[in-house]
Order: sequence, then C-alpha cells, then structure tokens
Amino acid sequence: MAIDRRARRRTLVAAAALLFTASAALAAPPTLAPEVEREIIAPEGVAFQPSPSDEEGAIDRFATYTMALAKRDYDAAYAMLRLSFQASNPRLEWEMNLRKRPEIWADGTIRILRLSWYSDPAGQPPGLYAAFDFRGDRKDKTMDCGYVVVHRAAPGSAFTVVRTDTSEVPSNLLEDGIPKADVLHQLPCYLGKGIATAF
Repeated sequence: MAIDRRARRRTLVAAAALLFTASAALAAPPTLAPEVEREIIAPEGVAFQPSPSDEEGAIDRFATYTMALAKRDYDAAYAMLRLSFQASNPRLEWEMNLRKRPEIWADGTIRILRLSWYSDPAGQPPGLYAAFDFRGDRKDKTMDCGYVVVHRAAPGSAFTVVRTDTSEVPSNLLEDGIPKADVLHQLPCYLGKGIATAF
C-alpha cells in the first residue's frame, strides 16, 4: 500500500470500537466513540487536525460503502470508488472477485478499531485520507478483518474509496473471539494493541 499503514508519527491514543450492523439503514453517519484508536500522520513540520466535518464525511463514506457491499449492491459500491481505482479494477472483474468470497461483508457487525488520518501523503494524489481498520463478527461465529481507505481531494468535495482489503477467518480457527496463534501471525489486519498480526 502506497500509504504506509505501519509508519506511525504524531499518534493519538485510545482503544476500541464503533459498532453498527452492516444491514442497518443509517439516517445519519455514525460517530466514533472516544475509545476508538486514532492517529494523525502528516508531513514533517506540518500541523494538521481533522475537523468534525472531515470525520463525519469519512465515516459516512465508510459506512455507506460497507453497507452497500453487505446488501450486494455492487453498482452503488463501485460508484464510490475513486476513478483511478476503478481504472485499475474493471467493473466486472471487481464484482466477480467479490462474488467469489460470499461470506465477506454478510450478516455481520462491523467494529471500527482504528481511524488513521493522512494529510497529503508522499507519492499519492494530494488531499486528505482516512484509513479505517475494522473487524466484522458474524452470527455463525466466523469473522473478517481488514481496512478501507477513503480520500477527499479538496475541502467540500466527497470522499471516495481508494483502497480496501479484507481477510476472513473461519470459526474453527478462532479461540475466544481471537484468531489462533498460527493464523494470527499471517493476517494482514490490525486487531488492536498487543495483538500481533502480520500487519
């Protein structure tokens, strides 16, 4: 990923989750609890603090995108991708890849574990980026985890989805809600402080 998810500068601390059911209709964008981990990464010497409207717009895009996928509304989800992301992921191929993994996004409760802000990151189109690390827990005791990155090119413009990745973990590889050690170290996900994944 061009935005280095592992580079950590100017970190804001905290720890857990916003919960919302993927199938629920939201009249207004959800808000993050103070306990959700947050961090801000900006160029050296640049002071940056996201505004409440920045956060509302980013969360709204994350929520509407993940709910569109949960409903299998691929037209709506694809329309939320940045044009450059669409160009590198042709519509039919993108949808076919999602359909090959029917468990992902379905019938679950998504918990946002961390929100990371990137202001004008090197090597990327300028603008504001927000990365949401999450886990999804389903009624059949399976889970998935991953991240969604959204981007806003200029103040007042809409956020678009620019990167996403998800991994699923079957119930037989979970122990007390946490992937077993031999699986945990292979997951490209962030699952919280002190949980050692490959991410």
